[in-house]
Amino acid sequence: QVQLVESGGGLVQAGGSLRLSCAVSGTIFSINPMAWYRQAPGKQRELVATITSGRSTTYADSVKGRFTISRDNAKNTMYLQMNSLKPEDTAVYYCHIPPVYWGQGTQVTVSS
Repeated sequence: QVQLVESGGGLVQAGGSLRLSCAVSGTIFSINPMAWYRQAPGKQRELVATITSGRSTTYADSVKGRFTISRDNAKNTMYLQMNSLKPEDTAVYYCHIPPVYWGQGTQVTVSS
């Protein structure tokens, strides 16, 4: 059974940083691409960043240059380093292994 558990969210002032983690159980981790999504109140869930098993990455334009996605296959963990945070980054952040696996989400709140 595959489980994804996010952690690292919290309240931070604008300009601050947070590091999210997604711990994955099961052998699926090392061979699959993964992604971070986020959903703000009243908005649709949106893709933030992706990373392949070979560590190729993509980013939404809104976070390019500020967020960094990474993975540690030995620890079955994916990360999202978020710098220069803005109030508009406030959302619940989810990790995802396509096509069906999702974490429960972790809240990120950025105050102005």
